[in-house]
Amino acid sequence: MVFRTLLRLTGSREHVDDLAQDVFLRLYRALPSFRGEALITTYLYRITVNVAQDEWKRRRRDDRSHVSLSDDVSNWEDRLAHPSANAEQQLEQREFQHNVEEQLQRLSQVERTILVLYHQEERTYEQIAYTLGLPIGTVRTHLHRGRKKLREAIQQRQTNERSATCTTNR
Repeated sequence: MVFRTLLRLTGSREHVDDLAQDVFLRLYRALPSFRGEALITTYLYRITVNVAQDEWKRRRRDDRSHVSLSDDVSNWEDRLAHPSANAEQQLEQREFQHNVEEQLQRLSQVERTILVLYHQEERTYEQIAYTLGLPIGTVRTHLHRGRKKLREAIQQRQTNERSATCTTNR
């Protein structure tokens, strides 16, 4: 769960091992002060999000651009490809996945975090609100806006790709 969340939030496998180690170190140090008012997984998510936010800040300071997941995604998709999908379908799926990942990285940090926690980590509104220290209404608003931005960006990109393909084929 920690590795998956860090990968989705940071968009890079490059430092996931180090970041996960930082998460578990922080959890170990914080356990004596854990009051048990929430689930330990909620506490762990909060630490994971904090580590991801620290990584975003570090990247901004270093003026680094976000690294694409395309190489990593294509590697595991090749190994786990569905046997009934033909090569063209696999390529389309891979391109769509790459497009989603790329557009996800363009969302604001809070929208990306909430989308990942809700859709990929299957957290409830209440768990996300508690983890991020936000009101439930704010979580719902960011989730709605993030979905809308992601959908519109993906649709726009697909429209642009179709029109480019049509002009190339003429």
